[in-house]
Amino acid sequence: MASQRTNIATNNSSGSTVTSLLSNTHNNNNGYRPTTTNTTTQIAQLSPTATNSTHSNAQTFNPRLILSQIISLQSFHYVILGIIFQINHILFGTSITIDRIFTSKHLDIWSAVGWIDNSAVLFSSLIGSLLLAIIVEKSKKCLDFSVTLFLIHIVLSSIYGGFPSTWDWWIIHILGMIMMVLFGEYACSKRELSDIPLLVI
Repeated sequence: MASQRTNIATNNSSGSTVTSLLSNTHNNNNGYRPTTTNTTTQIAQLSPTATNSTHSNAQTFNPRLILSQIISLQSFHYVILGIIFQINHILFGTSITIDRIFTSKHLDIWSAVGWIDNSAVLFSSLIGSLLLAIIVEKSKKCLDFSVTLFLIHIVLSSIYGGFPSTWDWWIIHILGMIMMVLFGEYACSKRELSDIPLLVI
C-alpha cells in the first residue's frame, strides 16, 4: 500500500508540472510578452541623472537673474569708482565730479596727473573681476558680462557728455575690460574648483 501511494503522489506531481509547462507554452503562443519597454521608460524617468539634466536645462536661461546680475555689476562698478575718486581727492586733491566717470576730460595716458584717473578706472576693473566671482560665479560668463558692462558704460557716457572721442578713453577702458575678463575668469575658476568636494581616501 505504501508503494502504491508513493507512485500516485509521483504521478500527480508530474502531471501538475506538465500542466504548468503547457500553460506557459499556451501563453507564449498567444503573444504574451513582458512589458519591458514601459518599465525601462519609467526607470529612465525616475533616474537622478535624467532629473538633474532636465532641471539644468530649465535653469540654463533665466532672464530675470541675468538682468539682476547686470544691474548689480554695473551699480557696484560706479560705486567703486566713486569711492576711488573720493580717495584720490583726499590723497591728491583732485576735484570730485561725475565728469570723471562719464567723460574723457581727465583721462590722459601722457601725463602724470592723467594717470590718477587712469589708475582709478583700471583699479575699479580689477575689483570688478572679484565682483564677477561673487555675482556671476561662472568663468565662461565673465566675457559676456564684462563686455555688457563696457557697452552700457559707453551708452551712459554718450548720453551724459557725448560719444567718447579720445584715444586715451578707449585705451584705458579697453585695457580695463581685458583685465576684468582675465582676472574674473581666474577668480571664478578658483571658486568653481573650491566648490568641488575632494575624495578622501
